[in-house]
Amino acid sequence: MLILSRKRGQSIVLNDSIEIFVTAIEGDQVKIGIVAPKDINIIRKEVIEDVKAVNRNAMSSIPDLELFKEWEKSTKKNK
Repeated sequence: MLILSRKRGQSIVLNDSIEIFVTAIEGDQVKIGIVAPKDINIIRKEVIEDVKAVNRNAMSSIPDLELFKEWEKSTKKNK
């Protein structure tokens, strides 16, 4: 892991195409700005971890087939 010190207004460049700016420092929170090509996804790590946890829970739960059958019947009635 590379650890860098930056001040407000300074930036780092990754792979000549991604620039990360320090826009503000407020207490223990650092606000950053990211300039990257549109084909690069930028997602907060905690969001990825939350989605993974939801997916794990969904895969481990046993579906209630009776509820599904009731839902299926109700959707056919509304057509």
